Amino acid sequence: MAQLQPLDLNELKRRMHGAVATLKQEFAGLRTGRASAGLLDPITAEAYGQTMKISELGTVNVPEPRLITITVWDKGTVTAVDKAIRNAGIGLNPQVDGTLIRIPIPPLNEERRKELAKLASKYAEAARVAVRNVRRDGMDYLKRLEKEHVISQDEHKKQGEDVQKATDSEIKEIDASLAAKEQEIMQV
Repeated sequence: MAQLQPLDLNELKRRMHGAVATLKQEFAGLRTGRASAGLLDPITAEAYGQTMKISELGTVNVPEPRLITITVWDKGTVTAVDKAIRNAGIGLNPQVDGTLIRIPIPPLNEERRKELAKLASKYAEAARVAVRNVRRDGMDYLKRLEKEHVISQDEHKKQGEDVQKATDSEIKEIDASLAAKEQEIMQV
């Protein structure tokens, strides 16, 4: 039987932080009342026989707080980019002017703000669950190490506390990110 390796706390922290990083990417795609280039990150368009991100088809700019512009590099992909944004379900209505696409960001109504805040909470809960799953993996591994006499009961307890501290730290970061995003969404 293969020798069990000691618990790699840095690997657990890396996996937990990956969940937080994913959450922040999802938050970037949530529309608030202000324009953000990250709003278009999740949107893809059919171009050159494949699915491509909007940022791979043109230059995305935010010239003013309520306007996003895309300078599409190839005139042949303008229609695909326009169609992708319209069909993305984020309530944006692009205006095409040659290879320049202007996307005015309408102000959010109260009902839409509440929906977005709920969605942000759902994303945050999924990130918390992911972090807790990594914690569980670490704790299960520690139990196995102790059962097979690789580490002592005291070492199990100490490393378990370290895993819990890492978990608490990441959950705290998730909660702070959610609070900031909710505040950004609810600002009028």
